[in-house]
Amino acid sequence: MKTLPLAAALVCMTVSSMTFGATSVMNDNSVLVPVKNDPTVNFRIWFKVGSQNDPEGKEGLAAITASMLTDASTLKNSYEQVLDKLYPLAAAYEATVSAEMTVIYGRVHRDNLADYYPLFLDAMTAPAFSQPDLDRIKSQTLNYLENTLRYSSDEELGKAVLYNAAFAGTPYGHITSGLVSSVRNITLDDVRSFYRIYYTKDNLVIGLGGGYDASLLARLKSDLAKLPAGVPHPVPPPAAAPLKGFRATIVEKDAPATAISMGIPIDILRGSRDWYALALANSWLGEHRNSSSHLYQVIREERGLNYGDYSYIENFPEGGRRSVPPQNVCRRKQIFEIWIRPVPPEAGHFALRAALREYSHFVEHGLTKEQFSLTRNFLRNYVLNYAPTTMARLGYAMDDRFYGITGSHLARFRAMMKKLTLADVNRAIKKHLHYGDMQIAVVTKDAKAFRDGLANDMPSPITYRTKKPESVLSEDREIAVFPVKLDPANITVVPVTEFFR
Repeated sequence: MKTLPLAAALVCMTVSSMTFGATSVMNDNSVLVPVKNDPTVNFRIWFKVGSQNDPEGKEGLAAITASMLTDASTLKNSYEQVLDKLYPLAAAYEATVSAEMTVIYGRVHRDNLADYYPLFLDAMTAPAFSQPDLDRIKSQTLNYLENTLRYSSDEELGKAVLYNAAFAGTPYGHITSGLVSSVRNITLDDVRSFYRIYYTKDNLVIGLGGGYDASLLARLKSDLAKLPAGVPHPVPPPAAAPLKGFRATIVEKDAPATAISMGIPIDILRGSRDWYALALANSWLGEHRNSSSHLYQVIREERGLNYGDYSYIENFPEGGRRSVPPQNVCRRKQIFEIWIRPVPPEAGHFALRAALREYSHFVEHGLTKEQFSLTRNFLRNYVLNYAPTTMARLGYAMDDRFYGITGSHLARFRAMMKKLTLADVNRAIKKHLHYGDMQIAVVTKDAKAFRDGLANDMPSPITYRTKKPESVLSEDREIAVFPVKLDPANITVVPVTEFFR
């Protein structure tokens, strides 16, 4: 549920004070980030449920249920009344749903807390579950699946295809929004049943940050304790089938550009020494939104093929609108992935080869001493940008709870940049990454030609409209024939209309 944002003067704190000046406190069912001088109160209520809990044939139910709480009527107020009451408060509440987490969050100036709190609480404890709200939310979800995702966001489409393929056969094997057929089948009874099972007092963690007082925490605990009891049956961690060789799914779409995503599930999770070592290595290879990273330099800066080339060691949804990693999208199984932001169709095969060639060299040789030092020094300061607000700091503190991290992941991140050695980083690369086994997703027109090029490992020379130095052209001749061999049986071409049905 969205209204006007808070004024910048009320929500901005200095990066250093917000990120590391506030101390998070964890106890039995709460994560607290008190910031005495913050004029806002920040809520994050984490329910331990996500798209992995969607019943078969009802994919998308977790997301729709969350929307029925935060973008719908309550027993006391209609949807329109809720919007009308939130508007003068310059406040809102919303939900984020990922594979394993649903977080209902909101922020309000403490002067407006008395009017805001009942609305926020009712969303979770007194939803109306009205048919008109469900019809509207289902319509919005179907529009996203059938129109926005298929036709308006090739980058998100490519990522969705990648994740669905990489985690096929596991509870992660469908996107959060679900499938067209399953969303159409979701009923009010489904929503009510899902709510009764997962929105219980025993299945939540309270997050509170900013300039709140002890009485608010006590009240919030008391009010949420009125939810029914119950501990849902746990879902085992996903066991994705091991990839053997390259596999490709090519989406046939009349698109003006080609979008490429590729990756492989990995076992490493945030908090371990190896994770920070791999984060450093990945930052050198493809730090999100960073023009100095290696893939960006090779594909965009030297060749001008697109506007971004990035890599990740954690799930990074909605990357097109983010500059730093999100919070509250934790998973027990992560993915290493490379995104090649849309390139001209005639350069798609070449760009894929260029990225895989650099990745192959990265895995085989690791970082040099100079690359390690520069990246370590950069990250030690750059991580300060990850949590510039109380809300973000609270989100990270809750993620610490998920991953079982004592203290602060962000503080540990900075500290590890002093402790890690080049040997640590290159050893982590060798241990957790390898070349030759990867799921590839391509969104492009003339998918058959792209398939034939991959199946036959055909050369993919490139031409430019502007003059390039001989050093680039010489390297291009090597890239054009860099071997990327796929068994034709491992290449699937699917029309865009067939996805998410």
